[in-house]
Amino acid sequence: MTAQDRPTALAGNGRRAQLSLFARNFFKHPRMLGSIIPSSPFLVRRLVERIDWQNTRVVVEYGPGVGTITRELLRHMPPELTLLALETNQEFVDFLQQSLPDPRLRVVRGSAETIQAELTRLGLPAADYVVAGIPFSTMPATSREAILMNSLDALSPQGSMLIYQFSAKVLPDLHRVFSDVECDFEPLNILPAKLYYCRP
Repeated sequence: MTAQDRPTALAGNGRRAQLSLFARNFFKHPRMLGSIIPSSPFLVRRLVERIDWQNTRVVVEYGPGVGTITRELLRHMPPELTLLALETNQEFVDFLQQSLPDPRLRVVRGSAETIQAELTRLGLPAADYVVAGIPFSTMPATSREAILMNSLDALSPQGSMLIYQFSAKVLPDLHRVFSDVECDFEPLNILPAKLYYCRP
């Protein structure tokens, strides 16, 4: 292997490690992940383009997994911003901490229900954006409502919650919790994804 080939090979190995870890955890926890492969670049781009980086200080991501969306968020983020990633799976937490040593990123093992407590513990202001791909459709209704209500409380007045799902089951809850819910769709993903942009 030449020196020129080495970066491409390393990138390929990293991508294979991501996919392997994601697939392994899908088979262990299918109700927690919802899909056997990470989100497509089309879905990721559609989410990230909704963020107004000039007026953002804190972004929170629920269930970052192997960091497919996390990496794209970091790629766009100015130096002074903070990305708080809440992940319940310790394997994913370890993977993100090792593969993304970025001072703007705080990876915390914790539930989306604890967003307020984590922001307070880290001395962070209200979230400008919450990005969530956790499978709301497979969780108990009480947990789903608690996460949405806590997310609303943790958002700044001009903030938004950006959600992608493979089921529309969460939509009635979104309309009940948020005053403004915009629906979108990304067909170029496995599985095709429904997107919801929610404002207080």
